[in-house]
Amino acid sequence: MPDPTDDRPFAERLAVGVQHIVPQRALTVAIGRGAAAAGGRATTAVIRWFIRRYGVVMAEAADPDPARYRSFNDFFTRALRPGARPLATADLLCPVDGAISQFGAIDGEHLLQAKGHHYSARALVGGDAALAQRFSGGYFATLYLSPKDYHRIHMPCAARLTRMIHVPGALFSVNPATARGVPGLFARNERVVCCFEAAFGPLVLVLVGATIVGSMATVWHGVVNPPRPGRVREWLYDADGAEPVALQQGDEMGRFLLGSTVVLLWPALPLRFNPAWAPGGAIRMGEAMASLGR
Repeated sequence: MPDPTDDRPFAERLAVGVQHIVPQRALTVAIGRGAAAAGGRATTAVIRWFIRRYGVVMAEAADPDPARYRSFNDFFTRALRPGARPLATADLLCPVDGAISQFGAIDGEHLLQAKGHHYSARALVGGDAALAQRFSGGYFATLYLSPKDYHRIHMPCAARLTRMIHVPGALFSVNPATARGVPGLFARNERVVCCFEAAFGPLVLVLVGATIVGSMATVWHGVVNPPRPGRVREWLYDADGAEPVALQQGDEMGRFLLGSTVVLLWPALPLRFNPAWAPGGAIRMGEAMASLGR
């Protein structure tokens, strides 16, 4: 029976409902293979169509010629030309191009997903209660990368990597309509949880997978998924004998092969978000995201 309290447009409800029945993983694997293939003129034709369809600004790319990309993935994860994203002077920089989904205070351990939907930090990080507790009463930001956006992810501040967790899950779309219609979306989808220690304490960046996101990669590991073994996998970077990974503010930390969402977590701090930020607003990597009180 339809929910009489659901005021979303019918077309939106239908688009979300279809995602519950399509073979998400098979579709993602198939498209991921196609995106990785070197298809010559066919690949260039698809890239040119994509640029027109989504309004990709190729003038910002280090290589603006669509014909020079071997595969669609190479195009999708294209580098920017030097100076395209100057870094602001701020304690915390925006790590991606995209749009603001939600941001604000963590209510105990609950994060706002969309109107009427919350999910827990514990579920987001893969069920680790001790890790989630470090962010109780802290802050979060959820940033959506649309198909037209630059799809590399950069560090909001200098930090040292301590741990990475690959959490298996569903592959719903992460667009705004799905965020409004699928409870606990970001804690249900496949994700890579990257744990850091910064000067102010712990920091987490969660790379959330989605339908047709063929894989996610980090600069220290390379491609994390595939494989997809169906169980939680974990890597420790602060254990004895582990090679340390320290990144500076603005450094690249990862990328999506096809687009998705990043969720950031901070502990309880005197954190003040950029007053120009608002849900739905456009953002660019390197702009001021937040300041920390002294």
